[in-house]
Amino acid sequence: MNIRVLDYVIHTVYPKWSLNEQLLINTINPHSYCVAMKDASFKKALLDSDILIPDGIGIVLACKFLNGKRITRITGADMHQHLLQEAERNKLKIFYLGASDNTLKKIHKRVTKEYPNVRIASFSPKFKPEFTEDDTLEMITAVNQFSPDILFIGMTAPKQEKWSYANKERLNVSIITSIGAVFDFYAGSINRAPKWMMKIGMEWLYRFFKEPKRMWKRYLINNTRFIYYVLKAKFF
Repeated sequence: MNIRVLDYVIHTVYPKWSLNEQLLINTINPHSYCVAMKDASFKKALLDSDILIPDGIGIVLACKFLNGKRITRITGADMHQHLLQEAERNKLKIFYLGASDNTLKKIHKRVTKEYPNVRIASFSPKFKPEFTEDDTLEMITAVNQFSPDILFIGMTAPKQEKWSYANKERLNVSIITSIGAVFDFYAGSINRAPKWMMKIGMEWLYRFFKEPKRMWKRYLINNTRFIYYVLKAKFF
């Protein structure tokens, strides 16, 4: 994935979108960039997104360093909140696909309280590295029976992005967006960093100290690798 191509995709706009059209929204951070460099199907899913959101301070800094462009970091949690507010204003239907039944129950309770005009449904798929066709049909059926306006997918990257891209044409949905850990953040299962840390772009450090065994490779290895890719794009 050429990082300058990535910059173009981030700046892609979709000005004439309406609920009669389908929109695929994904996020990109230094870790997912590095994963995509070794996973062709993940790379295609990201580059073929209608909108690719810079969810990572490293992406923001890389765009500034390479092209002198100042872009704003937009997290998956920001996107989730924005779409919930749109759903509330327009009385839309939303669907959560992913996470455990317990997490989904907490999400239902909070959405119902904070956004009373929103209709909500959900489905917890089997927890496995790859889904069979039967698994996929079960998920698609659950979504299409409810026919939501917005589909939130939380099945970890790159599985969620690859699944949504492969199956988007089979889904009767207007907006599809993969937001991963946001399910747990919103449910309260995992705490986000303090606002002051997010404001200065240090949320990654908070997550690293909270979950070092799970996050060390993402932040110590792939972040370093991402810096290499950026320097290579700049000077070679």
